[in-house]
Amino acid sequence: MTLLRTAWHRLEEGLMALLLVFMTLVTFYQVVLRYVFNDGLLWGQEAVLYAFGWLVMLGLGYGVRTRAHLGIDILVKALTPRHRRTIGLVAVALCIIYAGLLAYGSWIYMDTIRMVGIEAQDIPVERWLLITVMPFGFLLLLARLCTEAWLILSGRTAGFEIADEAGDALRELHNPHP
Repeated sequence: MTLLRTAWHRLEEGLMALLLVFMTLVTFYQVVLRYVFNDGLLWGQEAVLYAFGWLVMLGLGYGVRTRAHLGIDILVKALTPRHRRTIGLVAVALCIIYAGLLAYGSWIYMDTIRMVGIEAQDIPVERWLLITVMPFGFLLLLARLCTEAWLILSGRTAGFEIADEAGDALRELHNPHP
């Protein structure tokens, strides 16, 4: 199971890195074509837009997995561990409901686009194929939130943990690395 999880994480990170590289190269090429040759790619801007959408949708679940999302938790940190767990479960439950609604809504939207047969504006592909990441991204987020709920319920974490940049900066200030 650990090997499968590690492979999935590497695939996820690799795909996000590939999307960033693709977006950077297409944008750079587009700028060179425009300002040096007074030309451009017809599909370039739309391709970068969809790639960015894919990056964002994959980044939702990745942010939960790596605890990269920011939040204001000064009040939560003042609570007892038991109350912190309760607040964490409530927060995760609300996020699960929200992610579930968005997964369902994005599936309906994608299916409607598929049934109508709308094509992308500048890319000769049906648009529903380009937006399949929407329900997938929300389902991935839902899975990561359920994992977070399990970690709280099993006592492996004190609450819905998020990035603590201020705390990290203070620790770095007091304990600088050589």
